[in-house]
Amino acid sequence: MKFGTPTAGEALWCAGALVFWLIVTALFVGFRPEHLALAALIFALFFVAGTTRRLVIALLPFIIFGISYDWMNILPNYKVNPVDVADLYNNEKALFGIATASGILTPNEYFAIHHCTAMDFLAGIFYLCWVPLPIVYGLYLYFSGRTDAYLHFAIVFLLVNLLGFALYYVHPAAPPWYVAMHGLEAVEGTPGEVAGLGRFDEMTGLGIFNALYARNANVFAAMPSLHSAYTLVAFIYSLRSRSPLGWRITLGMVTLGIWFTAVYTSHHYILDVLGGVATAIAGYVIFEYVLMKIKPFAVFVGRYAVYVALIKH
Repeated sequence: MKFGTPTAGEALWCAGALVFWLIVTALFVGFRPEHLALAALIFALFFVAGTTRRLVIALLPFIIFGISYDWMNILPNYKVNPVDVADLYNNEKALFGIATASGILTPNEYFAIHHCTAMDFLAGIFYLCWVPLPIVYGLYLYFSGRTDAYLHFAIVFLLVNLLGFALYYVHPAAPPWYVAMHGLEAVEGTPGEVAGLGRFDEMTGLGIFNALYARNANVFAAMPSLHSAYTLVAFIYSLRSRSPLGWRITLGMVTLGIWFTAVYTSHHYILDVLGGVATAIAGYVIFEYVLMKIKPFAVFVGRYAVYVALIKH
């Protein structure tokens, strides 16, 4: 195994995968400058040194996650199955409705009326952590030499996403803000909406969430809430790997904050959040207690860990 220049086979795999990704994206999704920038960065890191090449291979689960999310634009889920708008809304109201003088409101409808500046700010901070914090935690595991723990976490993160994406196609579902803006009928091609997170953008003047949701790959992907799953997966592995207390507290608090924010800002129902929690737990159980019991798969993961490890024994 070489850790300086890549082998011919490694070079071909890297170049071929990048070209394939760019061609498919350009033909079916729409080419953007950041696609080329990311491809150039991956290519450079792969060839500049053995350490950076191992980092690229270690980050593959996160790279595949990003590509697969982008590729959902190829075939929108509302073209595969009918969109659930009314049933999810009515079930949320029946299970978690809040009685008010004007009638029963869903928690989202209640918070749309009752919100405050401090919570608007904290909500934005929590939601900004949904992907960056798990990736930073993963990098902590990796660079601290805990390669096995990192790889288990990264693969489960990807698996949870793939499970969630599959469920989006099985059961397309509208978020709460959609009902507030468009009613109980699904309309194809509805653009993304910042909803309650717009208050954070207005307060800070940053426009972060407006930019993010303008590129939302799929409006009808509310159930399960993967926002609610990501930091939960990281929290589970912070416990499993006995990470420092600071990591466990941070991940636990941010996870709870994201769950609340998802409902507070009308991006998800409580039912969506529960679905995200269930998806995270399912991904963890499937990987650790089913797939890792299959010897060829466990051997593959072990070899993967050896290949990407920064410290060789």
